[in-house]
Amino acid sequence: MKQILWFRRDLRIRDNKILEKASNEVMPIFIFDKNILEKLDMDDKRVTFIYDAVISLKKSLQALGLDLYIFYDTPKNVFTELKKLDFDEVLCSSDFDSYSIKRDKDISKILPLKRYLDSFLINPRKNLKKDGTPYKVFTPFYKSLFWLSSSYQIGESTTNSKLKLYKYKSKTPTLEELGFKSVELPEFLKKTAENRLDDFKEKVEEYENNRDIFYKEGTSNLGVDLRFGTLSARIIFNEIRKLDKKNSEVFIRQLFWREFYNYILFHFPKSEQENWNGIEVKWNEDEEDFKRWCEGKTGVVLIDAAMRHFNKTGMMHNRLRMIVSSFLSKNLLIDWKKGEQYFAKKLLDYEASSNIGSWQWAASTGADSVPYFRIFNPYLQSVKFDKEAIFIKSVIPELKEVNPKLMHIEGALKDKYLKPMVDIKYSRQRAINVFKEAKNARV
Repeated sequence: MKQILWFRRDLRIRDNKILEKASNEVMPIFIFDKNILEKLDMDDKRVTFIYDAVISLKKSLQALGLDLYIFYDTPKNVFTELKKLDFDEVLCSSDFDSYSIKRDKDISKILPLKRYLDSFLINPRKNLKKDGTPYKVFTPFYKSLFWLSSSYQIGESTTNSKLKLYKYKSKTPTLEELGFKSVELPEFLKKTAENRLDDFKEKVEEYENNRDIFYKEGTSNLGVDLRFGTLSARIIFNEIRKLDKKNSEVFIRQLFWREFYNYILFHFPKSEQENWNGIEVKWNEDEEDFKRWCEGKTGVVLIDAAMRHFNKTGMMHNRLRMIVSSFLSKNLLIDWKKGEQYFAKKLLDYEASSNIGSWQWAASTGADSVPYFRIFNPYLQSVKFDKEAIFIKSVIPELKEVNPKLMHIEGALKDKYLKPMVDIKYSRQRAINVFKEAKNARV
């Protein structure tokens, strides 16, 4: 038996299904997929992170007497060549977005493909309602998984210690040979995945209180690890659960929102490109409005600070994601899909299902989304979660000497800052009218 171990979103040794299920002679590989990379900017931060993680994985495998052979090509070309070496099958983790499903279908025509659930806690094909249909609302979905969410520990995979390496001559491409340049990553990503998890374990007790405060490091900072599998969801669940600390349940519930969005996208794949609830909104098509939102030049300081920080770092606080997406889809009435695609291009922890689900939630077009009349007021949000404008001033230096109180009052900055694009009260009512019309038209 000769197997190819195809690492994808599982860039780790601990709790890796394919290292457990593998037997005999194996060839571990990673493919820098040209189909994906050719669409990215040369300074895309995610490529720097992934490249570093892949090299680290290679070293970890070498410590086990194995190795990692790294390719830069399309998966189809790679497996067409490897098939000539008489491999019996390919082992990999399951992935559920549209590109991955099509890719795996094509590869399975070249070599038998065995996939294992490793990027998520549940298989979206399972856990249906009694009538055989998928859940559409989070709370019943979450309650149906009580057997899992309440577990003290979820079993992790172990590594088969009897694996033999199939030796293959190959040269590891440099980042430059992939067409990218090394870029500076946020400071926390310079630590190991395990250290990031340890850091969060120290903050769990204050998670519920601090996670919404923009200037505090109150969130988990584990989104990138979940996305690329430098940590598994099982590892994170187990490590947080065994702390048995206050607020650990609050965080675990967030892990299951990630599961829910993956579940929804799997069962309703059209939601990647369409409003999940089927309403037809008369969106604002003004490209200049969208550009100003992207560049952080809306004149609403919290929105601008969030977007400028995002453009610089590839990171955005979860509550800020809700606020800027509400502002785009409601106050500016711009199609959520434009915002989702912009995030997809820059977000370090971009995951299709979570990003699409979150954007549709904010736009009141998705599964279990916010009611269309609930629209975040950015001024009320900033005074509540950044009263002294610490985050805002850290991003917009020209406001450093301005009284923080002025930043939380619409129109108070006057000649000190850009004029706001829209009046919040007016744009809120406009959005309510437009969404109400769209909803009524569908009835």
